Amino acid sequence: MNVHEYQAKAILKEYGVPVPKGHAAFTPEEAFAVAKELGGPIAVVKAQIHAGGRGKGSFKEPEAGEKGGVRIAKSFDDVRTFADEMLGRTLVTVQTGPEGRVVKRLLIEEGAAIKRELYLSFLVDRATSRVAVIASTEGGMDIEEVAHDAPEKILTFSIDPASGYSQFHGRKVAFELGLEGDQVKQCVKLIGSLYKAFVEKDMSQLEINPLIVTEKGDLVCLDAKLNFDSNALYRHPEIVALRDLEEEDPAEVLASRYDLSYVKLDGSIGCLVNGAGLAMATMDIIKLYGSEPANFLDVGGGATKEKVTEAFKIILSDPNVKGILVNIFGGIMRCDIIAEGIIAAAREMSLKVPLVVRLEGTNVELGKEIIRNSGLAVIPADNLADAAEKIVAEVKKAA
Repeated sequence: MNVHEYQAKAILKEYGVPVPKGHAAFTPEEAFAVAKELGGPIAVVKAQIHAGGRGKGSFKEPEAGEKGGVRIAKSFDDVRTFADEMLGRTLVTVQTGPEGRVVKRLLIEEGAAIKRELYLSFLVDRATSRVAVIASTEGGMDIEEVAHDAPEKILTFSIDPASGYSQFHGRKVAFELGLEGDQVKQCVKLIGSLYKAFVEKDMSQLEINPLIVTEKGDLVCLDAKLNFDSNALYRHPEIVALRDLEEEDPAEVLASRYDLSYVKLDGSIGCLVNGAGLAMATMDIIKLYGSEPANFLDVGGGATKEKVTEAFKIILSDPNVKGILVNIFGGIMRCDIIAEGIIAAAREMSLKVPLVVRLEGTNVELGKEIIRNSGLAVIPADNLADAAEKIVAEVKKAA
């Protein structure tokens, strides 16, 4: 789960992390009022969407101007003008895709006198089951570019959860970033605060880009991107309350209400599978046979008829879907339940695309009998390879 920048900074501020003063604004008048409260003389107007590259992005609407989603205002009137130009407009960045995101809120914050820009992030290293720290002197840039062009400028190390954070971790980062004097002490405190926030809030990503050194020699987190482990959100109702459903794909939001694991992709073959590993294998074999999956969808091991029906509806809501492959291995999940859900959804939505079904496991014969007696044009498959070959052939035939 992602949050907006202003929400991320509010969370970090609770842990004593230095961030610029600022507040969210939803109208040009609110933006003007926040700027007046901050006092100037410089204010920064930042579009709030769940995507990076906002400063280098561009708006679809010409009336929004050509200055991107992060703008420097030198007067209170500039703040109101920029807010009026940005709110309600569609911002396109390298991470949004060509469709872009509509800007519905802004962050208005005080300006900063920047001397240096640095990079800092915390991630979950699944290979070592530890929190990994990444730091670089090349702040303000995409870390992927730095890793490609100058990997020697990136420091990466992990923190042992058994011993936790120690001051030497902070000093290691400080020396790598070329900090001196009191900045080293600030860095030691900052890394400790960020690590504590990362662990206590069950984050999966914490990125500060850039972490700046001001002209006065202070460290400030000028930007902040937080991502939280969805599996741990039950422990953090205060984080769940920050969720902006308008920034998420409507189909993925609907899927979450039914406890379905769904991710929309760019292909043409919809997949309904039980089990994440089986879902990945299904997507791979669709590609192997010459097509592309339209989604990842795991109905889980304890799905009901209603849950399967909703999963089917979500797949069919994607206009790019030209065929559907159902691949079920029934253990806890019974094949007859899957079959009933498929039939109910297909009838309700007047299925018009090819449907290939492969069932194995608990009550498989009953499931196959339900499908045979449904009167629907369902194509049975004997195994996964057979299923993938058939659905790819059907989609290509219909194209």
